[in-house]
Amino acid sequence: MSGLIALLDDVAAIAKVAASSVDDVIGQATKASAKAAGAVIDDAAVTPKYVHGFEAKRELPIIWRITKGSLRNKLLILLPVGLALSAFAPWAIPPLLMLGGAYLCFEGAEKIAHALGISEGHTDHPAKGKVIEDPAHLEEEKAQGAIKTDFILSAEIMTIALSNIPNLGFWMEAATLAMVAIIITVAVYGSVALIVKMDDIGLSMANAGRLGVTRAIGRGLVKGMPGFLKALTIVGTAAMLWVGGSIIVHGLEVMGFAAPAQIIHDAAYAVAHAVDRWQGAVEWTVTAALDGVLGLALGVVLIPIGEKIITPIWRAVTAKMP
Repeated sequence: MSGLIALLDDVAAIAKVAASSVDDVIGQATKASAKAAGAVIDDAAVTPKYVHGFEAKRELPIIWRITKGSLRNKLLILLPVGLALSAFAPWAIPPLLMLGGAYLCFEGAEKIAHALGISEGHTDHPAKGKVIEDPAHLEEEKAQGAIKTDFILSAEIMTIALSNIPNLGFWMEAATLAMVAIIITVAVYGSVALIVKMDDIGLSMANAGRLGVTRAIGRGLVKGMPGFLKALTIVGTAAMLWVGGSIIVHGLEVMGFAAPAQIIHDAAYAVAHAVDRWQGAVEWTVTAALDGVLGLALGVVLIPIGEKIITPIWRAVTAKMP
């Protein structure tokens, strides 16, 4: 009997350690996921365009297909690469992170420049004017295009997450990074599914709602979705510039160039202590704004490089991908 009690004690102790490890993984994954806000919001803002023009019944299957492709990108390719870098070449993570930050700055600046009519954006894509009559082929092409685009954003998300995971050991790091991949993928594509079906939900409420308030809410959803998508794009662009700029500032500081970080810190501190209340919030806001301004400036510089050199090379490479 005493042996059985001892065994149960051991099982309970193991379960407690396992539960604590799961809590640690979820907690670290949540923190790391929050650091990737810019890329996550942009992913959610960009993806709905890939189901535009399809029948309503095909929207969710396409999103599910993109979701599976995104998980493959993160779990089967980027996770092993990230763990290998962490184990054998940790020195490569800050430069790669800065490269990803520069990409976010470029994308954010390009969106603004395109909105102002001073950049081609992605309107010069060689396949833009191509007409595909077979719906199945069009769906295949759209899904594959979305998965390729997701790979870039997923690489940035996983790199940001990896840089924010403390040294917990190989298996804890792997579990945390896998949890990040799942949390972000579910959050992004779950939100996208809800966004693209919101029109249908609103239309159903407007036509079949038994109460006047239900029908009014339905009409409001239908009318409000274009504005919501536009607002999401604006927020995503701002977040990209903020996160990209902060990554560059932090990366320069790690590499020994602390002047930009010090200037931003001093400016934010001075503004925050010039007011009587909410000093912490003011300091954070000023820091984020200055990071965003720096990100925008860098992005503007990178636009001609990205559009004239990097984008043609990327299109040539991805054109050969299955």
